[in-house]
Amino acid sequence: MNDILEREFFHNSLQTYLILIAFIIIGVALINFFKNSVLTRVARLTEKTSSNFDNHLIESIDRFGVPALYIALVFAALDYLALPVRVNNIIQFATTVALTILAIQFVSNTILLLLRSYVGRQENGEEKVKQLGGVILVINIIVWGIGLLTLLDNLGYDVTTVVAGLGIGGIAVALAAQNILGDLFNYFVIFFDRPFEVGDFIIIDDKMGVVDKIGVKTTRIKSLSGEQLVFANSDLTNSRIHNYKQMQQRRVVFKINVIYQTSYEQVKTIPGLLRQIVEEQQLTRFDRAHFASYGDSSLDFEVVYYVLSSDYNVYMDTQQSINLRIFEEFQHRGIEFAYPTRTLFVVNDEQNHQQ
Repeated sequence: MNDILEREFFHNSLQTYLILIAFIIIGVALINFFKNSVLTRVARLTEKTSSNFDNHLIESIDRFGVPALYIALVFAALDYLALPVRVNNIIQFATTVALTILAIQFVSNTILLLLRSYVGRQENGEEKVKQLGGVILVINIIVWGIGLLTLLDNLGYDVTTVVAGLGIGGIAVALAAQNILGDLFNYFVIFFDRPFEVGDFIIIDDKMGVVDKIGVKTTRIKSLSGEQLVFANSDLTNSRIHNYKQMQQRRVVFKINVIYQTSYEQVKTIPGLLRQIVEEQQLTRFDRAHFASYGDSSLDFEVVYYVLSSDYNVYMDTQQSINLRIFEEFQHRGIEFAYPTRTLFVVNDEQNHQQ
C-alpha cells in the first residue's frame, strides 16, 4: 500500500495528489458553508434594516469575495505540488491577475454602493441616482487605473516609469483639453452642489427651458418653443441662473391707468375695487392697491398681489381673470381706461384782434 502511495506521477507521489484532493474538497465544503449558511443568515438580518447598502454589500461579497476564495483555494492546493518553475510562474501570474481584478471590482462596486446610498437619502434621491452615469464612469477609471498599476507592481514591473510617463502625458492632455476638463470639473460641481436638476425650469440670460439631461461635458435644455439648447457645463456655472423649482409663490405687479376726467368719488373707490377683484381669485394673496401717481395723460394705480403657485399657467390664468373682471367693473361703473393723448389748444389771433 505504501508503495502505491509513494509512486510518483509528474514528480509528485500519489499520496500528495490524494492530500491535494482532500484539501480541495474540505476547502470547497467550508466555502460553501460560509456562502450558504453565514452569508444567508447575514442577508436575512440586513433585509430588516432600512438601508439597502448592507444588502448590496452582501451581494458584492457573494459576487466577488466567494470566487476569490475559490481561486485562493486552488492556488494554495497547487502550490503544495512540486511543479516546474515555468508552470508555477504561470499559475502565480494567473492567480494574481484574477484576484486583483476581483479586488478592483469589489472596491469599485463598494464605492458606487456608498455613493448611491448617500445620494439616495437626499431629496429626490431616486432621480439623482439616475444621473450618476458620469460620476460612475470617472470613479471606475480612477479605481481601475490604480488597480492596474498595483497589479503591474505586484507582477514585478517598475511602475515608477509608467507613473512618470502618465504624469507628463497628463499635463500635456490637461493643457490640450483644458476646456473639456473644465466642463468635467463643473459637472461634479453641478452634481454635488445641485444648482439645478433634471426637470427644473431655469432661465440663463435670455434663454429658458426645462433641464432635460445633465451630461459630463454639456447640459441639455428643452426650450419653450420645442428646440433643444445645449450649454457647456462651464458656461452654466459661470452664469446667473434663475431656477423656478423652489419658487412657492409668484409676486405680481401691474398698473391700471384711467383718464383724468374720472370723478373724485370714482378715483376713491378704485383701490378698494381692485382689492376685491384680486381677493375673489383662488390661489392669490392680496398685498396692496394704491393711487400711485399722476401720469402724463392718466391717473396711475398700482396693484401688487401673490399667486400661491409656481405654475406659470396658473399665474397667467389668474391675471387674465383679474383683467376681465377689471374690464367688466370699469365698464359697469363708467370708468374709462386711459391711453396716450395730447390736447392741442388753438388760439385765433385775428378774431381776438377784432374783438
